[in-house]
Amino acid sequence: MAVWSLGPNCGIEKRLAAWICPSCEVTVAHQRACCFATGDLIRNATLVFDLDGTIADTAGDLIEAANAALAEQGFSKASPAAIRHGVGYGAKAMLRAALDETREAADEAELDHLAQQLVAFYEQRIAVQTTLFPGFLDAALALRSRGAKLALCTNKTERLMTRLLSELGIADLFEAVAGRDTFPFHKPDPRHITQLVAQAGGRLPFAAMIGDSEADIAAARGAGIAAIAVRFGYAAVPADALGADAVLDSFVELPDLVERLLGRVASEA
Repeated sequence: MAVWSLGPNCGIEKRLAAWICPSCEVTVAHQRACCFATGDLIRNATLVFDLDGTIADTAGDLIEAANAALAEQGFSKASPAAIRHGVGYGAKAMLRAALDETREAADEAELDHLAQQLVAFYEQRIAVQTTLFPGFLDAALALRSRGAKLALCTNKTERLMTRLLSELGIADLFEAVAGRDTFPFHKPDPRHITQLVAQAGGRLPFAAMIGDSEADIAAARGAGIAAIAVRFGYAAVPADALGADAVLDSFVELPDLVERLLGRVASEA
């Protein structure tokens, strides 16, 4: 059992074996309120970002890959609008959305093969149209400059995630990253987030998830952390209906929003 000398804002000492706040040295039960009092919220924050539809607009390249796979196997191409409804839900969801529009049918074996073809085409042209959403990089660098830890949690496979991050020039931006197959579980399983936050060296009471889908918000809820939904993502459900703690219209707003959100959580602790 360790003895910790608490910070000047706490004015007490406690004997404890539990984790303490790295900046003001308080127990788990008091850490949010204490850091709220010191105004040190951003420095202790760990911000977990989704990839597709959150920090990067990947729809164009995914839609091209879906139509290339369909054409290769003799199916009709679908409109970008139709396929976009499936972006963010996996290769098969995109293909099903395309086939629904063209009124064509494919059995599970055909869908499996089409999905493999889609991924193969996508990997060859993974960042032709893909760009970071406006303001993301500036916001991320601003948050990092204030001491926040950044992490990436995506249901893309590790191979595709690593390739795309490299192509976008942001491979070194994050303390830790996790793809669909990094752990034996993935979003909406909250362990996808909790394990990632631990790898990033963060603390769950000071973590927030920024995403665009039901899986992102559900995983954040299960992990017991704050959830921010972006309004410009790919989810079929409107951002306001995802059940997040806040909705983000632009990354320009993110630093202030994170501070307000974590401050509100701290004041309620």
